[in-house]
Formats: sequence, structure tokens, C-alpha cells
Amino acid sequence: MARTTPPRPFDVEAAFPALAAHRRTATRLHPRHGSPGAHESSVAGPLLWPAGEPWPVCTAVHPKSTGHLLSDVRLSRRILEDSRGREQTEEERHLLEGMSEGNHIPELQDDAPLPMLAVAQLYAREVPDLAGPEGHDLLQVFWCPFEVHGADRTIDVVLKWRRSTDVGAVLMPQPEPPVVGRKECVPNTCVVHPERVVEHEYLGLLEEELQEAIDEWEEARLDEDDADEYNSAPPASYATYEEFEEAMAAAEAAEPEQINYMSDLSIAPGWKVGGFASWHLTDPASVDCEVCGAAMPPLLTVNMWECDGASRSWLPIEDRDAGNARHVTNPTYVYLGRGLMRVHTCPADPGHPHRLSFQ
Repeated sequence: MARTTPPRPFDVEAAFPALAAHRRTATRLHPRHGSPGAHESSVAGPLLWPAGEPWPVCTAVHPKSTGHLLSDVRLSRRILEDSRGREQTEEERHLLEGMSEGNHIPELQDDAPLPMLAVAQLYAREVPDLAGPEGHDLLQVFWCPFEVHGADRTIDVVLKWRRSTDVGAVLMPQPEPPVVGRKECVPNTCVVHPERVVEHEYLGLLEEELQEAIDEWEEARLDEDDADEYNSAPPASYATYEEFEEAMAAAEAAEPEQINYMSDLSIAPGWKVGGFASWHLTDPASVDCEVCGAAMPPLLTVNMWECDGASRSWLPIEDRDAGNARHVTNPTYVYLGRGLMRVHTCPADPGHPHRLSFQ
């Protein structure tokens, strides 16, 4: 099923024409649980990987035997999903209780090559904002599922660009690490539903005059909403508590949704390709190519939330009846950094080393 982002609740460029110079497209991936094939874009699905080509491995020295068994992570999620809406069976509870963090494969040395985890596969024919080396139509993303790499002790990401037509026989079965450092480093297998949307740059990176104009507009709207809420407040006394609850529910339903630039009009949440970077937890930081110095836009954003309470207006129309179900709000179960990770690539040469940023 396709996923459709609702139209933005306000035409922000009509109110602020200068924002036209700060627009960019992004492709929302909308991952949802499924069983993709190697010839499809996916999250954590099988890759179009040549049978004769070595699989990426982590060669960094770090603990590789201690953590969670990958098989346990997947089994526990299947149990939790299957038991959603009902009481777990004794067998299910017993299986879940038997899963624990520990030193599962003592013979696996810290310097042993560890297969990287297949994270995503994206075809340019399905993801229009995918920008890679000329003639390459397929991006494959891997990471080591241990957040212990580099000075910042983060995830280690590997990108592989290729021409899909060059691949003959596909490698099967595909290697996987037996142990992962954190459960949240393991994405659920998902099909994707790419959808192109328009974004506008992060508020703190706009010209000061434009920032001030947007701030004034938001304050004026907030004042109007407060006045409307005061004027439409239900009476202060009720015959019964049930009447009070009904009045409160009716008032809440009639209350217009508050709209602000950052939550509703700027940057889409969720997994996406292209678009702008949000700096909602830190001050904006420059991400420049360490080879040529070019500013590096985000290629791939990995976000815990498809949408959250502050960004409900981005929830696809097709998922409105699902409420806050986890398979909609956080379908991949991935949580990196403080919830969001971006992979930045060089626009001058995508072959230059990529960089990561976290929020």
C-alpha cells in the first residue's frame, strides 16, 4: 500500500516567499513490516549482492562476543508482535525470559572479522532523491551493530554503490553477525513505500530577518488560538462527572491543531533520503567533506520516529486509523544516538568518505 503525506496545513511559501530559496525535496521511505526481495528497495531485506563478492566485515578491535544474540532479538520481536492484543502464552513467556545479554560466543575474538549487518537497499528508480556516483543506481547500507567505533564511540556505517545490471548470481544465504551490541541497532525487515515531499530549511539556518518574521507569525497564531480557547471554554460547572468528561472531550475535538514551522512546515520525520538536516537537540553544525571541503547534505536519515506527538501532521493518510501503534510510529525499532542519525555524502564526489551526524 502506498503511503501519502497529507498536504501541509499551511502554504508557508505564500506567506514567506523568501522560503522558496530554502526548499529541497526529500524521499520519505515509509518502512513497514514486510518481506521484500533482493530486487526491491528495503530496510534490512535481502541485498542484490554478487555471489562472488566478499561481504563487508568489521575489522575494528572491540568486544564482538558479548551482547544479544541476533536470533534472540528477532525471535523476541516476533513473539511480541504475534501476542499484540492478547495475553502471552506460557511458552512465549518462557522463551522471552530465556533471552539475556551476555558473552554468547566466547571463542569469537575481539579482532575477528565480523559480518556487517545489512541495513538498507535503495534503488534510484524508486528513490528519486538518491544521489550517487554517475551510472550507479543502487545503494546498499551496512553497519556494525556495536556502538563502539571512533572517538565518539558510535556506529560504523559502510556504503556500497553499484550498478544493479552488473549483478549476476545473488549471494544466498547472506552473512550476518551472530551477536549485536544493542537490540536497537537491529532494524526490522521492512518493505518501503517511497514518497517525494518538499522540505524547508531548519529555522536556525535561515536569514535572521526571515527567522524573526516566522517567529512573529507563530506568536500571533498562538495568541489567536489562546483567545479562541478562552472564548469557547465549556461552562465551569456540571451536573455529573460524566457531563464534565463529555464537555472536555468535545472541546478537545473542536480545538484546532496548533501549527508551527519546525513541526509541520519544515523537515519531514522518519527514514528518508535527501532533504534537510534538523538540529533540534543541538546548535546547527557544519558537516563538510574532509577531502575537498564541500558542504555535505544528508543522504540518508535514520530516525526512530515515523512521526511523534509533535509531528502528527506528517503521519500518512493511510495510517491515521492506527493511532500510536508501534509498527507505524517506530516500524524499524532502530534507535541510534539520541534517536536520529544521518549519513552525509559529498555532492562533488560521492566516493569521498561519508560522515555521520546525530540528534
